[in-house]
Amino acid sequence: MSEFFSALKLGFVLLFLVAPLVSGEELSTKECENLGFNGLALCSDCNTFAEYVKNEELVSDCKKCCTEDSDDSTSKITYSGALIEVCMRKLVFYPEIVGFIEEKDQFRSLKVQYIFNSPPKLVMLNEEGQHKETIRIDNWKREHIRQFLKKKMKSGSSAI
Repeated sequence: MSEFFSALKLGFVLLFLVAPLVSGEELSTKECENLGFNGLALCSDCNTFAEYVKNEELVSDCKKCCTEDSDDSTSKITYSGALIEVCMRKLVFYPEIVGFIEEKDQFRSLKVQYIFNSPPKLVMLNEEGQHKETIRIDNWKREHIRQFLKKKMKSGSSAI
């Protein structure tokens, strides 16, 4: 009988050690939104993200929030316009974003919206001006924002 309880106890210990590892593979939609990954739906976007942001923890979180690409991957989706949403009072903490905003004229379809208490984010728009993808850009460099927009915005949207 004592062997049974020892085996049962060992089973529970293993369950509590392994379960978090298995459940850590994916995060809930709410957890992903809280991390700022409410628009990066495809894992190929996480790979692109990894090229621009050299933070393994952020990339890992992105991969926990993404879905696998299909063969006819929608990672090649482009958008007609974009918004940068940011709180004007917080801009002092984001010099790279300030630098990008100063040179944003190279993207004709890019607008800046100052929204109180908003973290810096890119909102990608379709032809009708509807929000289709939202990406937090707190730690992005201006060059990374520029490259991302060149890739994601339709060719007529950029002045370059």
